[in-house]
Amino acid sequence: MVWDGEYSERSLSRHGLTAYACHPLLRAVGIDRSFYRPLTATEYAAHAAQVPADFRFVVKCPALVTDAMARDGDGRRAGANPHFLDPEMAWDVFVQPALDGLGGRIGALVFEISPLPPALKADVPALLQRLDRLLHALPPLPPTAPDGVLAVEVRDPDWLTPDFARVLKANGARYCLGLHPRLPPIDAQLPLLRALWPGALVGRWTLHRRHGPRGYERAEQLYQPYRQLMDPDLPTRQALARVIRATAAAGWPVHLTVSNKAEGSAPLSVFALAEAVAEDLAEKVADPPAAG
Repeated sequence: MVWDGEYSERSLSRHGLTAYACHPLLRAVGIDRSFYRPLTATEYAAHAAQVPADFRFVVKCPALVTDAMARDGDGRRAGANPHFLDPEMAWDVFVQPALDGLGGRIGALVFEISPLPPALKADVPALLQRLDRLLHALPPLPPTAPDGVLAVEVRDPDWLTPDFARVLKANGARYCLGLHPRLPPIDAQLPLLRALWPGALVGRWTLHRRHGPRGYERAEQLYQPYRQLMDPDLPTRQALARVIRATAAAGWPVHLTVSNKAEGSAPLSVFALAEAVAEDLAEKVADPPAAG
């Protein structure tokens, strides 16, 4: 679907991104490993060197900044994280290296805030103050990254309030549409996008709702080797198509990444989504709004 045959992991790690970036529908890719370990500007630059100038990266901020809890080597909670939503740490380990290494190929720098402990969720206004302080301290990505935006993705529905939208809008940040079972379905998240209109669309379609919030391993077992749409999610796909078409028609960038765990095969999800966008566009052309 993407490459012209079967290749070793070593070959794909060396040449796969360059081949991927030649595909007309695969114009962006997510860098998720930065969540587990901060990457250097040199590492980012190595990615940028493999793709054309019009290709974009959607990059996740290290958990060092976005997880309220410190973790031990096995990922278990090990007390409060002193760097949670810290602006200086975010700049040093994420924003500056990404700008220096990826430059104009940045699509979105995403702060995915991990699930919060109950004590923090009990005081959402304090969380919003932290987030506001973080976003306010970071400089805009243009002109280094003309299409680049800062985006915030969450894993707790407690965040999804009008006050959250106001903090994002006041700082020129975008809401990253989080298509994950921890959050409400896409239709329930669209009011946030409307509150932040106009602007770029950023989204991450990561896991089918049928698997629940901890279902990555189950989805992986069911879907490998990711060669067919095992669980087509038509409501999500159609809603995404409408939002993509409207955003692009208004002249704003669209940065969407899709996981194999969304429907069973990320490339086939992208192809089906492109067809849905085309169908939605055809319907709008065939039924233009009445004059007057």
